[in-house]
Amino acid sequence: MTRRIFGTDGVRGKANAEPMTAPTLLKLAMAAAIHFRHGDHRHRVVIGKDTRLSGYMIEPALTAGFVSMGVDVTLLGPLPTPAVAMLTRSLRADLGVMISASHNPYDDNGIKLFDAGGNKLSDAVEARIEAHMNNNPSAHCAEPAGFGRAMRLDDALGRTIEFVKSSFPRGLRLDGLRIVVDCANGAAYKVAPAVLWELGAEVIPLAIHPDGLNINRNCGALSPDTLSESVVMHQADIGIALDGDADRVILIDETGKAVDGDQIMALIAQDWKERGRLRGDALVATVMSNLGLERYLAKHGIGLRRTPVGDRYVVERMQAEGCNIGGEPSGHVVLSDFNTTGDGLMAALQVLAVLVQKKRKASEVLNLFTPVPQVLSNVRVTSADILDAGALRDAIRKAEARLSGAGGRLLVRRSGTEPLIRVMAEGDDAAMVNDVVLSLCDFIRKAA
Repeated sequence: MTRRIFGTDGVRGKANAEPMTAPTLLKLAMAAAIHFRHGDHRHRVVIGKDTRLSGYMIEPALTAGFVSMGVDVTLLGPLPTPAVAMLTRSLRADLGVMISASHNPYDDNGIKLFDAGGNKLSDAVEARIEAHMNNNPSAHCAEPAGFGRAMRLDDALGRTIEFVKSSFPRGLRLDGLRIVVDCANGAAYKVAPAVLWELGAEVIPLAIHPDGLNINRNCGALSPDTLSESVVMHQADIGIALDGDADRVILIDETGKAVDGDQIMALIAQDWKERGRLRGDALVATVMSNLGLERYLAKHGIGLRRTPVGDRYVVERMQAEGCNIGGEPSGHVVLSDFNTTGDGLMAALQVLAVLVQKKRKASEVLNLFTPVPQVLSNVRVTSADILDAGALRDAIRKAEARLSGAGGRLLVRRSGTEPLIRVMAEGDDAAMVNDVVLSLCDFIRKAA
């Protein structure tokens, strides 16, 4: 079975355009209910969302679909994606749903699904849900007396704050640290400032006034310039930039320099190894992580296991190899000792713990290696099937051979969320890397 509406991270698209329309999402909820119903117990789904205006359309559409199938719905309101994964487990729900398009602009939205263990669904499960969608799911609707019920969880915010705080080392405090936190006008606009303040920090919050349209707009993890300026202006110790659903983080050191997920993972892995806490003597990262990270880890006796792009593939590999740290350079950092999916705020807290314990500045601990020159470029195409063309495959093989001979590597892949071909190359010869990417992108444009 193949998937059509699911991408690398659930379902995503422009709100009120397929597949992000109320009728399609109602049918998706019905299909998911069919797949996850088992036994005679009262089935439950929890639904969280970020701050997009379209959430007011999507949430009731999903609720109607689940209720019509006899599934109870617990509404969480605006909460980070990792909180939804946690509450799915905590509330013994059969399924968790997060309504978010993560770092995308407000006019996009999406659906992320979690199983009872708080894990994102496998490709095979997503394919089966799509099969149910295409096989008249309304034939399985409940009788009128068997409808599900919908209710709101009033203490979802408080549960989330305490859960995140529990990941910070017992006995440590953030007293004396001045922290600027950019919440991207998104799902963590209440949670993040509260967690940091309750742990003792002086908190300067940015982008905490969502209006449904300003999520990720010139703020958050993808736009850290404003945060960088604020850190320097306020003479803060560190800046924390979350994205719209708070499952990724970018940090800013006290000099205003941005720090990506590779550096964050390197620091946490090294710290945990020193404390005898790193499992598997390795961390799991995607094919996008920099060669500089791989080389740095090798020098410190830490392995690197690579996966396809997507944090659910990272989690699957972590579980298979017994690792407890994984992530992506974009700032998705998965710490499986605490949660089952990427959690930007928890990752930031682990970095803050190092600052407190070692009494060092962020710039001294967060720039552990010099990244190898890397170039990433996107080519918009009408069909990603162009990657199957023989001429392009030959061009890719030649480029790979050229880079590998100089100790570099090449990655050409389809985007899982947009009609794009992504071309990434890295190596010690910056001029060669740039030339390879420019040449391949030009080839793809002409072929398209």
